[in-house]
Amino acid sequence: MKKIKHSKYKNTGILFEMLVRQIAADTMHGQKTKALPILKRHFKSGTELGKELQLYRTIQEEEFKTETSAQKFLQACISARKSLNESALRRQKYNLIKEINDSFIVENFFKSRVSNYTMLASIFKLFEYAEVDNPAQIVRSKSTLVEHILRNALLNPVKVKKGNVIKEQYSVQEKDVRLLSYKMLIDKFNNKYNGLNERQKNVLREYINNVSNTVSLKEFIQKEIPVIQKALTRASARVGSKIIKIKLQEVNNMISEIGNTSTIKDKHVLTILKYHELIKELNKMETK
Repeated sequence: MKKIKHSKYKNTGILFEMLVRQIAADTMHGQKTKALPILKRHFKSGTELGKELQLYRTIQEEEFKTETSAQKFLQACISARKSLNESALRRQKYNLIKEINDSFIVENFFKSRVSNYTMLASIFKLFEYAEVDNPAQIVRSKSTLVEHILRNALLNPVKVKKGNVIKEQYSVQEKDVRLLSYKMLIDKFNNKYNGLNERQKNVLREYINNVSNTVSLKEFIQKEIPVIQKALTRASARVGSKIIKIKLQEVNNMISEIGNTSTIKDKHVLTILKYHELIKELNKMETK
Protein backbone atom coordinates (compact mmCIF):
# COMPACT_ATOMS: atom_id res chain seq x y z
CA MET A 1 0.00 0.00 0.00
CA LYS A 2 1.34 3.40 -1.01
CA LYS A 3 2.21 5.87 1.71
CA ILE A 4 0.46 9.15 1.07
CA LYS A 5 2.66 12.18 1.60
CA HIS A 6 1.65 15.81 1.68
CA SER A 7 4.03 18.42 0.27
CA LYS A 8 3.40 22.06 1.10
CA TYR A 9 5.84 22.92 -1.69
CA LYS A 10 3.43 21.40 -4.23
CA ASN A 11 0.14 22.36 -2.59
CA THR A 12 -1.53 24.95 -4.84
CA GLY A 13 -3.56 26.44 -1.99
CA ILE A 14 -0.52 26.89 0.23
CA LEU A 15 1.66 28.24 -2.59
CA PHE A 16 -0.96 30.86 -3.32
CA GLU A 17 -1.37 31.83 0.32
CA MET A 18 2.37 32.22 0.78
CA LEU A 19 2.54 34.53 -2.24
CA VAL A 20 -0.34 36.58 -0.86
CA ARG A 21 1.40 36.95 2.50
CA GLN A 22 4.61 37.96 0.78
CA ILE A 23 2.76 40.65 -1.14
CA ALA A 24 1.26 41.97 2.09
CA ALA A 25 4.59 42.02 3.90
CA ASP A 26 6.42 43.74 1.04
CA THR A 27 3.69 46.30 0.46
CA MET A 28 3.35 47.28 4.08
CA HIS A 29 7.13 47.76 4.35
CA GLY A 30 7.24 49.92 1.25
CA GLN A 31 9.28 47.36 -0.68
CA LYS A 32 8.91 46.38 -4.29
CA THR A 33 7.29 42.95 -4.28
CA LYS A 34 8.42 40.12 -6.54
CA ALA A 35 5.45 38.03 -5.44
CA LEU A 36 2.76 40.05 -7.19
CA PRO A 37 3.97 39.54 -10.78
CA ILE A 38 4.61 35.87 -9.97
CA LEU A 39 1.06 35.49 -8.71
CA LYS A 40 -0.45 37.27 -11.71
CA ARG A 41 1.63 35.30 -14.19
CA HIS A 42 1.02 31.81 -12.84
CA PHE A 43 -2.59 32.05 -11.65
CA LYS A 44 -4.05 34.03 -14.53
CA SER A 45 -7.39 33.02 -15.99
CA GLY A 46 -7.34 29.95 -18.19
CA THR A 47 -4.30 28.24 -16.66
CA GLU A 48 -4.63 24.75 -15.23
CA LEU A 49 -3.04 26.09 -12.03
CA GLY A 50 -5.75 28.74 -11.81
CA LYS A 51 -8.43 26.09 -12.34
CA GLU A 52 -6.99 23.93 -9.57
CA LEU A 53 -6.92 26.94 -7.24
CA GLN A 54 -10.61 27.46 -8.06
CA LEU A 55 -11.31 23.92 -6.85
CA TYR A 56 -9.31 24.48 -3.65
CA ARG A 57 -11.31 27.64 -3.10
CA THR A 58 -14.66 25.98 -3.82
CA ILE A 59 -14.05 23.25 -1.25
CA GLN A 60 -12.97 25.82 1.35
CA GLU A 61 -16.00 28.06 0.82
CA GLU A 62 -18.92 25.79 -0.06
CA GLU A 63 -21.50 24.70 2.49
CA PHE A 64 -24.05 21.86 2.65
CA LYS A 65 -26.37 20.96 5.49
CA THR A 66 -26.33 17.19 5.04
CA GLU A 67 -23.42 14.77 5.00
CA THR A 68 -24.75 13.07 1.86
CA SER A 69 -24.78 16.33 -0.08
CA ALA A 70 -21.34 17.27 1.21
CA GLN A 71 -19.91 13.93 0.09
CA LYS A 72 -21.49 14.23 -3.37
CA PHE A 73 -20.10 17.75 -3.71
CA LEU A 74 -16.64 16.60 -2.67
CA GLN A 75 -16.73 13.77 -5.22
CA ALA A 76 -17.76 16.24 -7.92
CA CYS A 77 -14.73 18.40 -7.08
CA ILE A 78 -12.44 15.36 -7.27
CA SER A 79 -13.90 14.48 -10.68
CA ALA A 80 -13.42 18.06 -11.86
CA ARG A 81 -9.79 17.93 -10.73
CA LYS A 82 -9.26 14.74 -12.76
CA SER A 83 -10.53 16.53 -15.86
CA LEU A 84 -7.66 19.02 -15.77
CA ASN A 85 -4.75 18.60 -18.14
CA GLU A 86 -2.37 16.83 -15.77
CA SER A 87 0.81 17.34 -17.78
CA ALA A 88 0.10 21.06 -18.23
CA LEU A 89 -0.72 21.41 -14.54
CA ARG A 90 2.51 19.73 -13.45
CA ARG A 91 4.53 21.87 -15.84
CA GLN A 92 2.86 25.07 -14.62
CA LYS A 93 3.35 24.11 -10.98
CA TYR A 94 7.00 23.23 -11.62
CA ASN A 95 7.57 26.63 -13.22
CA LEU A 96 5.87 28.38 -10.30
CA ILE A 97 7.95 26.53 -7.70
CA LYS A 98 11.12 27.22 -9.67
CA GLU A 99 10.39 30.94 -9.78
CA ILE A 100 9.64 30.99 -6.06
CA ASN A 101 12.96 29.22 -5.40
CA ASP A 102 14.79 31.70 -7.61
CA SER A 103 13.10 34.75 -6.08
CA PHE A 104 12.99 34.02 -2.34
CA ILE A 105 14.81 32.27 0.46
CA VAL A 106 12.58 29.21 0.55
CA GLU A 107 12.93 28.61 4.30
CA ASN A 108 11.71 32.13 5.03
CA PHE A 109 9.03 32.07 2.35
CA PHE A 110 7.33 29.00 3.84
CA LYS A 111 7.96 29.69 7.52
CA SER A 112 4.58 31.33 8.21
CA ARG A 113 2.04 29.19 10.01
CA VAL A 114 -0.98 28.33 7.86
CA SER A 115 -4.14 28.30 9.99
CA ASN A 116 -6.08 26.05 7.58
CA TYR A 117 -3.12 23.75 6.90
CA THR A 118 -4.99 20.51 7.70
CA MET A 119 -7.79 21.36 5.30
CA LEU A 120 -5.42 22.34 2.48
CA ALA A 121 -3.37 19.18 3.06
CA SER A 122 -6.54 17.08 2.90
CA ILE A 123 -7.52 18.65 -0.42
CA PHE A 124 -4.03 17.99 -1.77
CA LYS A 125 -4.23 14.30 -0.84
CA LEU A 126 -7.60 13.85 -2.53
CA PHE A 127 -6.36 15.57 -5.68
CA GLU A 128 -3.00 13.79 -5.89
CA TYR A 129 -3.93 10.26 -4.79
CA ALA A 130 -6.67 7.68 -5.34
CA GLU A 131 -8.48 5.54 -2.78
CA VAL A 132 -6.59 2.47 -3.98
CA ASP A 133 -3.31 4.09 -2.90
CA ASN A 134 -4.28 4.19 0.76
CA PRO A 135 -8.00 3.84 1.55
CA ALA A 136 -7.67 4.74 5.24
CA GLN A 137 -5.84 8.03 4.66
CA ILE A 138 -8.15 9.03 1.82
CA VAL A 139 -11.20 8.38 3.99
CA ARG A 140 -9.70 10.46 6.79
CA SER A 141 -9.03 13.33 4.40
CA LYS A 142 -12.57 13.15 3.04
CA SER A 143 -14.00 13.14 6.57
CA THR A 144 -11.96 16.24 7.45
CA LEU A 145 -13.36 18.09 4.45
CA VAL A 146 -16.94 16.90 4.90
CA GLU A 147 -16.86 18.14 8.50
CA HIS A 148 -15.52 21.48 7.29
CA ILE A 149 -18.27 21.82 4.66
CA LEU A 150 -20.98 20.99 7.22
CA ARG A 151 -19.44 23.43 9.70
CA ASN A 152 -19.57 26.18 7.07
CA ALA A 153 -23.34 25.70 6.86
CA LEU A 154 -23.69 25.93 10.64
CA LEU A 155 -21.64 29.12 10.77
CA ASN A 156 -23.57 30.89 8.01
CA PRO A 157 -24.08 33.80 8.09
CA VAL A 158 -20.48 34.45 9.08
CA LYS A 159 -20.20 36.34 12.36
CA VAL A 160 -17.43 38.86 12.57
CA LYS A 161 -16.16 40.97 15.41
CA LYS A 162 -17.61 44.44 15.72
CA GLY A 163 -15.26 46.94 14.16
CA ASN A 164 -13.55 44.39 11.95
CA VAL A 165 -14.45 46.44 8.91
CA ILE A 166 -12.43 44.68 6.22
CA LYS A 167 -13.61 41.20 7.18
CA GLU A 168 -17.21 42.31 7.61
CA GLN A 169 -17.41 43.79 4.15
CA TYR A 170 -15.38 41.01 2.55
CA SER A 171 -17.79 38.35 3.79
CA VAL A 172 -20.61 39.72 1.61
CA GLN A 173 -18.60 40.18 -1.58
CA GLU A 174 -18.78 37.94 -4.62
CA LYS A 175 -16.60 34.93 -3.97
CA ASP A 176 -14.56 34.63 -7.12
CA VAL A 177 -11.03 33.28 -7.13
CA ARG A 178 -9.32 36.65 -7.11
CA LEU A 179 -11.23 37.91 -4.07
CA LEU A 180 -11.02 34.64 -2.19
CA SER A 181 -7.28 34.48 -2.49
CA TYR A 182 -6.88 37.76 -0.68
CA LYS A 183 -9.34 36.84 2.02
CA MET A 184 -6.36 35.10 3.60
CA LEU A 185 -4.97 38.54 4.43
CA ILE A 186 -8.00 39.89 6.24
CA ASP A 187 -7.13 38.79 9.75
CA LYS A 188 -3.51 39.80 9.30
CA PHE A 189 -4.48 43.32 8.25
CA ASN A 190 -7.00 43.75 11.04
CA ASN A 191 -4.67 42.44 13.73
CA LYS A 192 -1.55 44.27 12.66
CA TYR A 193 -2.99 47.49 11.32
CA ASN A 194 -5.99 48.15 13.55
CA GLY A 195 -4.85 51.77 13.84
CA LEU A 196 -5.97 52.45 10.28
CA ASN A 197 -8.99 54.66 9.85
CA GLU A 198 -11.94 53.85 7.60
CA ARG A 199 -10.45 55.57 4.56
CA GLN A 200 -7.17 53.69 4.86
CA LYS A 201 -8.95 50.37 5.32
CA ASN A 202 -11.00 51.12 2.23
CA VAL A 203 -7.84 51.79 0.21
CA LEU A 204 -6.34 48.50 1.40
CA ARG A 205 -9.51 46.62 0.60
CA GLU A 206 -9.63 48.02 -2.93
CA TYR A 207 -5.96 47.23 -3.45
CA ILE A 208 -6.50 43.66 -2.29
CA ASN A 209 -9.65 43.09 -4.33
CA ASN A 210 -8.23 44.58 -7.52
CA VAL A 211 -4.69 43.27 -7.41
CA SER A 212 -5.19 41.66 -10.81
CA ASN A 213 -7.59 44.29 -12.12
CA THR A 214 -5.47 47.38 -12.69
CA VAL A 215 -8.27 49.26 -14.47
CA SER A 216 -10.62 49.09 -11.49
CA LEU A 217 -7.81 49.99 -9.10
CA LYS A 218 -6.88 53.02 -11.20
CA GLU A 219 -10.51 54.16 -11.30
CA PHE A 220 -10.72 53.90 -7.53
CA ILE A 221 -7.47 55.84 -7.01
CA GLN A 222 -8.60 58.55 -9.41
CA LYS A 223 -11.79 58.99 -7.37
CA GLU A 224 -9.83 58.97 -4.12
CA ILE A 225 -7.46 61.78 -5.15
CA PRO A 226 -10.05 64.64 -5.12
CA VAL A 227 -11.30 63.41 -1.74
CA ILE A 228 -7.77 63.72 -0.36
CA GLN A 229 -7.22 67.09 -2.02
CA LYS A 230 -10.42 68.47 -0.56
CA ALA A 231 -9.47 67.23 2.92
CA LEU A 232 -6.01 68.78 2.63
CA THR A 233 -7.49 72.08 1.46
CA ARG A 234 -9.83 72.17 4.45
CA ALA A 235 -6.97 71.32 6.79
CA SER A 236 -4.77 74.00 5.23
CA ALA A 237 -7.44 76.65 5.85
CA ARG A 238 -7.37 75.84 9.55
CA VAL A 239 -3.57 75.93 9.88
CA GLY A 240 -2.06 79.15 11.19
CA SER A 241 1.53 78.60 10.06
CA LYS A 242 2.29 79.97 6.59
CA ILE A 243 5.14 77.47 6.17
CA ILE A 244 2.83 74.53 6.84
CA LYS A 245 0.25 76.00 4.45
CA ILE A 246 2.86 76.15 1.68
CA LYS A 247 3.97 72.57 2.34
CA LEU A 248 0.37 71.34 2.31
CA GLN A 249 -0.21 73.08 -1.01
CA GLU A 250 2.88 71.39 -2.42
CA VAL A 251 1.81 67.89 -1.39
CA ASN A 252 -1.71 68.66 -2.59
CA ASN A 253 -0.36 69.41 -6.04
CA MET A 254 1.90 66.35 -6.04
CA ILE A 255 -0.93 63.87 -5.57
CA SER A 256 -2.38 64.83 -8.96
CA GLU A 257 0.59 63.09 -10.58
CA ILE A 258 -0.66 59.72 -9.34
CA GLY A 259 -3.95 60.18 -11.16
CA ASN A 260 -2.12 60.88 -14.41
CA THR A 261 0.05 57.76 -14.30
CA SER A 262 -0.81 54.98 -16.75
CA THR A 263 -0.46 52.13 -14.24
CA ILE A 264 -1.15 52.16 -10.52
CA LYS A 265 1.74 50.49 -8.69
CA ASP A 266 2.28 49.42 -5.09
CA LYS A 267 4.14 52.65 -4.33
CA HIS A 268 1.12 54.69 -5.43
CA VAL A 269 -1.17 52.79 -3.07
CA LEU A 270 1.31 53.37 -0.25
CA THR A 271 1.41 57.06 -1.09
CA ILE A 272 -2.39 57.26 -0.86
CA LEU A 273 -2.23 55.58 2.55
CA LYS A 274 0.39 58.11 3.67
CA TYR A 275 -1.77 61.02 2.50
CA HIS A 276 -4.63 59.72 4.61
CA GLU A 277 -2.21 59.38 7.51
CA LEU A 278 -1.22 63.04 7.05
CA ILE A 279 -4.89 64.09 7.08
CA LYS A 280 -5.42 62.02 10.21
CA GLU A 281 -2.52 63.74 11.98
CA LEU A 282 -3.71 67.20 10.87
CA ASN A 283 -7.13 66.47 12.31
CA LYS A 284 -5.51 65.41 15.58
CA MET A 285 -3.62 68.70 15.72
CA GLU A 286 -6.86 70.59 15.32
CA THR A 287 -8.49 68.85 18.27
CA LYS A 288 -5.60 69.56 20.63
